[in-house]
Amino acid sequence: MVAAHTSHSASSGEWIACLDKRPLERSSEDVDIIFTRLKEVKAFEKFHPNLLQQICLCGYYENLEKGITLFRQGDIGSNWYAVLTGSLDVKVSDTSNHQDAVTICTLGIGTAFGESILDNTPRHATIVTREYSELLRIEQKDFKALWEKYRQYMSGLLTPPYGVMETGSNNDSKYEKLEIEYLNVCVLVPFFSSMITKVPSEKILRAGKILRNTILSRAPHMIRDRKYHLKTYRQCCVGTELVDWMMQQSTCVHSRSQAVGMWQVLLEEGVLNHVDQEHHFQDKYLFYRFLDDEREDAPLPSEEEKKECDEELQDTMLLLSQIGPDAHMRMILRKPPGQRSIDDLEIIYEELLHIKALSHLSTTVIFNQGEEGTSWYIILKGSVNVVIYGKGVVCTLHEGDDFGKLALVNDAPRAASIVLREDNCHFLRVDKEDFNRILRDVEANTVRLKEHDQDVLVLEKIPAGNRVSNQGSSQPQHKYIVMSGTPEKILEHFLETMRLEATLNEATDSVLNDFIMMHCVFMPNSQLCPALMAQYPFPSQGTEQEKMDYSLNNKRRVIRLVLQWAALYGDLLQEDEAAMAFLEEFYVSVSDDTRMIAALKEQLPELEKIVKQVTEEPKAPQKKHKVLLQLFNTSDDRAQKRQPIRGSDEVLFKVYCIDQTYTTIRVPVSSSVKEVISAVADKLGSGEGLIIVKMSSGGEKVVLKPHDVSVFTTLTVNGRLFACPRDQFDSLAPLPEQEGPSAGTVGTFELMSSKDLAHQMTIYDWELFNCVHELELIYHTFGRHNFKKTTANLDLFLRRFNEIQFWVVTEICLCSQLSKRVQLLKKYIKIAAHCKEYKNLNSFFAIIMGLSNVAVSRLSLTWEVSPSYSPDPSRNHRAYRLTVAKLDPPIIPFMPLLIKDMTFTHEGNKTLTDNLVNFEKMRMIANTVRTVKFCRSQSFNPDAALANKNHQDVRSYVRQLNVIDNQRTLSQMSHRLEPRRA
Repeated sequence: MVAAHTSHSASSGEWIACLDKRPLERSSEDVDIIFTRLKEVKAFEKFHPNLLQQICLCGYYENLEKGITLFRQGDIGSNWYAVLTGSLDVKVSDTSNHQDAVTICTLGIGTAFGESILDNTPRHATIVTREYSELLRIEQKDFKALWEKYRQYMSGLLTPPYGVMETGSNNDSKYEKLEIEYLNVCVLVPFFSSMITKVPSEKILRAGKILRNTILSRAPHMIRDRKYHLKTYRQCCVGTELVDWMMQQSTCVHSRSQAVGMWQVLLEEGVLNHVDQEHHFQDKYLFYRFLDDEREDAPLPSEEEKKECDEELQDTMLLLSQIGPDAHMRMILRKPPGQRSIDDLEIIYEELLHIKALSHLSTTVIFNQGEEGTSWYIILKGSVNVVIYGKGVVCTLHEGDDFGKLALVNDAPRAASIVLREDNCHFLRVDKEDFNRILRDVEANTVRLKEHDQDVLVLEKIPAGNRVSNQGSSQPQHKYIVMSGTPEKILEHFLETMRLEATLNEATDSVLNDFIMMHCVFMPNSQLCPALMAQYPFPSQGTEQEKMDYSLNNKRRVIRLVLQWAALYGDLLQEDEAAMAFLEEFYVSVSDDTRMIAALKEQLPELEKIVKQVTEEPKAPQKKHKVLLQLFNTSDDRAQKRQPIRGSDEVLFKVYCIDQTYTTIRVPVSSSVKEVISAVADKLGSGEGLIIVKMSSGGEKVVLKPHDVSVFTTLTVNGRLFACPRDQFDSLAPLPEQEGPSAGTVGTFELMSSKDLAHQMTIYDWELFNCVHELELIYHTFGRHNFKKTTANLDLFLRRFNEIQFWVVTEICLCSQLSKRVQLLKKYIKIAAHCKEYKNLNSFFAIIMGLSNVAVSRLSLTWEVSPSYSPDPSRNHRAYRLTVAKLDPPIIPFMPLLIKDMTFTHEGNKTLTDNLVNFEKMRMIANTVRTVKFCRSQSFNPDAALANKNHQDVRSYVRQLNVIDNQRTLSQMSHRLEPRRA
């Protein structure tokens, strides 16, 4: 986009106005004005007057603000440009992604670019304005016409022509594949700074005088009149003689090529001139003349001058040896490709290897990223670059390093390309079969992958059991698993090692699910989605067929991972704008690709189904949950299936004040404490200095932090929320209603069947358990505030465990008659047995732990006439785990133990080790979470015989338990029932 045509100064306004006119509309006066102004511009001070006159007729003025992209790499050009003021960055990318472009140089005043329009080759760089810049633009048709007419004037002013670098008859040259325009852009000789100048610098002028005087003093025969083809050339030197002489004068001159560069410095500055005004100094029988000898009466040096020159000669040689290589490079780049010698190409090649952006373009590639791994290599001599698409050179390996192991241990494609950095490299190569044997015998258990000298992936060898390939051959009895790594590298690894078989085996599926389930901890959706999108259009090297095959397989892997990711997250993605936008964009990309890649069509329907489920609005508006007091239940939920609570669902909740009055607020479930305070303040009319406090029935008070979320469901069974000024915190007291019931329900309870009670408890527990999303366990373990997500469903299920436990204790402690208590104990033991029969382990252990509560276990008179019961299950968790392992789903698990296991793993292991994600920890936690998935892998079908009966009373009873959760109160009641014996 071109900015409006304006000028920085009034003086330049007139000639710019002339340039703004169409060429056919410019008068001779306009051309004169433009010509006068362009002669003063550095970019055109060396142009031949006739050429400059034509530029005045066809050129256009452009000015651009900072950050404007003039054209992109790969575009077909239509204009040539010269920089009048300002500067522009030259960016080159070795991928199709412009975001990967690296700035390799800057074009300043007096430079020009865009000569690729001569033969319509694509632009090999992206040009972006570094600051406000003014340019002269010439359209392609006009520039071609100028080139044809004024080639002799322009050839020395422009960077070399384009196309593939020629190498004469040596068709096997390693330089043949180097594209010269790419080279020119990267080295980018400044357009006019490399021009032959008629005003030499004082430093080079002095250097020329010292060399001339020293030659006249030591070898005066070198400067003399010379005849060639009947023509006499005055006071000349011969190129080969000058090179011979230069090499004899100093030890700092090591080669004839170096000497040529040193003489080229003098030639560029006009201190030494070719008799026919050629711009290249050559080590040939060609005539050159010092600037002082251009005059017929050139003076000879005096004795004093000879002495001074002798003293300064070595400093002069050192100076020229330092700046000679650049002059030599510029000289080579001015030559047409056909005139470049093998020595010239060698110099260019060596120079390119020192340019970071091109350091991976060496022509010898050991193997390419995406290829099948067949060998392992150890470097005996030399060095190689490790190149990854989109990243460029990530590290350099030297003598003693090895590479190629990762693809072999994982039986996956090459994760990077390996490119030689030098010619004389020696390797020890080990074939895959021998490598596997070495692994079995002596290989270390850990493999580390490095980029930029930093570990990015750590793998560990573990036994894998016997595997048989499709061909029937036995596979290695080990595999490598991820121990730690950067999030991006872990993602790349799982994509590279993913199998694309129609059915994934359980091991492969679990490995992928570990990443998908746990990525929210170390790679949130805002980071994962762009990474997946970047991996999808993965480029490749090789033939067109190889590119297609690799691209297809890579795209299928990304689609496979996205499908599993979306399936796990499900409706939770609706609350994540970044994830929703990604799914829509990803689906469009895959749909577009199916037109060219038919093999992707088989995955499209499944992707379309998931995207529609997640992104489309539900046809009927979902009913918002209203939370009344402590039960996240609607009062009339009998006829409808219980729905999972989402963070965006609104809750109606009572928040109490210090005088035990309350205000009712309506906010989303996932609201933070700060948002709750704001809602309370709106109702009270003032919120200055307010704090939110959780109060238990026993009087324990906890001040909630402003960033805490989803606080409504984290209350204890009889807990309440209070809002008060901080200075009134000590005055808060529990509400009378928090004390719980004063009379038991044994009269109602004893009329209900133990099996009916267990059955209805199991139905209700299954509803609660089935609403718990697996990710809620992760949010709970790592801190829900870190994810700003609700764990409401998990909170309610965990509170149900406590509710049942206290229900057992409450009913027994409220039963004053010994005979009734004995019957209650027997009934609870029967209910627990039926719960175990229904595989409702959560209620089973809740009842057992209620019976183990000290307020019940101390009632020795009651227990003397009661049957035996299981001991405290917290002391026998191993037996529980073994029991669960033998059960088939559906199962309602002992959730507090799962939470305990996850918390123990989390607190006992760091999330980051040496700045890498501790994926071993993620895998252990994911394995526990997978228990929940296993327990729900079959749906729960209530007993039809029991379901057909009218159990509405039992159903209502088990869903509205009224309990005492104050342990001190329960203990006091227990002691009143059976005082401590003397």
